[in-house]
Amino acid sequence: MRVTALAGGTGAAKFLRGLAACVNPRDLTIIGNTGDDTEIWGLHVSPDLDTVTYALTRRLDVARGWGVADDTFHALAAMGALGGETWFRLGDRDLATHVYRTRALRAGVTLTDVTNAIGRALGLRARLLPMSDAPLRTRIQTPDGWLSFQHFFVREGARPEMIGIEYAGAEQAAPGPAVLDAIRKANAVIVCPSNPITSIGPILSVPGLRAALLETSAIVAAVSPIVGREAVSGPAGTLMRACGLPAAATGVARAYTPWLDLLVCDRRDQKEAHAIIELGAEPVFADTIMTDHEHEVALARAVLEACA
Repeated sequence: MRVTALAGGTGAAKFLRGLAACVNPRDLTIIGNTGDDTEIWGLHVSPDLDTVTYALTRRLDVARGWGVADDTFHALAAMGALGGETWFRLGDRDLATHVYRTRALRAGVTLTDVTNAIGRALGLRARLLPMSDAPLRTRIQTPDGWLSFQHFFVREGARPEMIGIEYAGAEQAAPGPAVLDAIRKANAVIVCPSNPITSIGPILSVPGLRAALLETSAIVAAVSPIVGREAVSGPAGTLMRACGLPAAATGVARAYTPWLDLLVCDRRDQKEAHAIIELGAEPVFADTIMTDHEHEVALARAVLEACA
């Protein structure tokens, strides 16, 4: 089965570990969010691409959900001693990835090609595609003005009130090479349990992506990152409410209509079934809380069986 996944960072990484255990990694293509990309210390940082890469090459710091396991932070401490900004915590080994990426991009290599080179060097067997090679950045509007996603989420801890969101650069962006083909030629397209607003929303904002999802002959499924009325992790619920969507499985279904075929929800959300059906998707219920690798694999297997 050829599987294409749309992915953010932390929540997606857990699910993708399970998925990679259930399908041949050569049949797995991941379209990664780059709306979170930012510049730190003059370096191009791609948090979601790196989280996926580290997760699937057994390098991810699982406890934190980001960065490299057992990393040190000597460079961060040295930067702080010089009076530099330290709110974005770059580990020493993680830093090498960003230096490598930045040098390649400045030499004219595309983000797609440098992502492939990093993955190949680290032993990534699945194919990871940035959603676009063009700069496309998520920005959050607050009462005090606009913030980049990383300033809003990391520096400010997602505390400011969100009154608007934009995907800056989306109108000028184009899908990365092979992105549309990965959707069109898949047997199943799976939207990972990522934030619908700031992880999947930027991917969907790339021209041509929604049309490809609508036109593909593949089954299109999504895993809800909401259980009950709360996000499994992160501010997804708050951001959904700010965008006029209920923080519930039905809100996820609304975000992904009209191209969604199946919505995989937690068993505790069976009362949402009728509302999901009314939105044009078939509800599937499973244990969606992934507390260990066994649960990651079980959820991935349940999603694949539903798609099949």
